[in-house]
Amino acid sequence: MREYLKEGDVICAEVMDVTSVGLVNIQIRSKVYGKLGQGTLVSVPPSLIKKRKSHIHSLSVGANIVLGNNGYIWISPGSLEKSSGFEQDFEPVPKSEQEVVSRLRNCILALAERRMMLFDTSIIYAYEVSLSYQVKELLLPTVIQDLADNTKQRLTREWTEN
Repeated sequence: MREYLKEGDVICAEVMDVTSVGLVNIQIRSKVYGKLGQGTLVSVPPSLIKKRKSHIHSLSVGANIVLGNNGYIWISPGSLEKSSGFEQDFEPVPKSEQEVVSRLRNCILALAERRMMLFDTSIIYAYEVSLSYQVKELLLPTVIQDLADNTKQRLTREWTEN
């Protein structure tokens, strides 16, 4: 693995175990794992990441999210089908895709500010609410409150219907 990775690379992998001396054994067993390229890394309290069977999601808005149990969230443009493990894509990211990534980042930070659980559905609902605002407005206190309240209402409505 050292031929593909170097210190400082951001990767997505499964932690298999941690040895008694602190060495971490990881596994990268499919093309969705590997070196992370274009995107942004967001840090939230790990307790806000909802435990799910899968933490890697290709969202309908044209971006991917990796929700790490350690509180790190990777947001990247495009689809998982385009990603290929250790190959890096250095093509310029279109402005529209940059905006999607920025909007998702701000939605995640807004939900985290209000201590809401983060998972694919809550993030998509917040994203949909956010479309009535400019990306830069999403971190204003009144907008954060509106985003969280509307997301919570939609999640509650979904849970009571099921």
